[in-house]
Amino acid sequence: MSTILKSKIKVALIQLIGSTADKSANLNRARKLIDTAMKKEPDTKIVVLPECFNSPYDVAQFAKYSEVLDDPEAPSVNVLKEIAKQHSITLVGGSIPERDPTNDKIYNTCLIFNEQGEVIGKHRKLHLFDIDIPNQITFKESVTLTGGDKVTMVDTKYGKIGVGICYDLRFPELAMIAARKGAFAMIYPGAFNTVTGPLHWQLLARARSVDNQIYTLLCSPARDPNSSYQAWGHSLCSDPSGHVLGEVDIGEETLFVELDPEVISKARAGIPVTTQRRFDAYPDVSA
Repeated sequence: MSTILKSKIKVALIQLIGSTADKSANLNRARKLIDTAMKKEPDTKIVVLPECFNSPYDVAQFAKYSEVLDDPEAPSVNVLKEIAKQHSITLVGGSIPERDPTNDKIYNTCLIFNEQGEVIGKHRKLHLFDIDIPNQITFKESVTLTGGDKVTMVDTKYGKIGVGICYDLRFPELAMIAARKGAFAMIYPGAFNTVTGPLHWQLLARARSVDNQIYTLLCSPARDPNSSYQAWGHSLCSDPSGHVLGEVDIGEETLFVELDPEVISKARAGIPVTTQRRFDAYPDVSA
């Protein structure tokens, strides 16, 4: 049995309609859906929220909705702390706009909380979503946001996880580094759109899993017809062999999946890429 995941665990991906102009309503919606999920599956150990669930996904709005994370009055941080502690869960808190008071820059940031409601990890989105697909979509996060500068791994009760945000999924180095340093999963809150989602959302999740023989979990907002930014939805989990364990549609749903250490062990024993890499011929990005 795999030693990187200590036991079977259940994970809930909360695909909610958030990202509205009402921050309090977004936070209350997240709380309500997590409460419902925990009543339905009380043995759930890890809960994941989507990218920018507390604010509009709009470069013109990020600064307005941003919070200083260590401010005792930060509303989103306080709500997430309360939820994690109330349900005694590891909470991957989607992402929220963060303002760093030391430089006044805005980051797209994911906080991870333990069962006591303590922050045990922080990931600032490394790769900013600056794309231009003619006649389909143009979006430039760098107009407002600054990219982070660290690969994020978090120690949980169950083992290590790697965390990325949305566009980070397209860059395989994060998952490679996390897997080689003992992570059993990569978790990506994300908000792919209706152009890029059908192209690559599931494909990239399966690729990150197969390359590294770990679980990959993607948590999207639900589709909101009234939003200027149309999220793809389709929150999903891919196992270490690239099989999709579960995937929801575009509406507001919660996906429950079980992660099993034996599945990791079998994948690695059958196709032992973890022991057959040739770092004499190419560099190890995790070194």
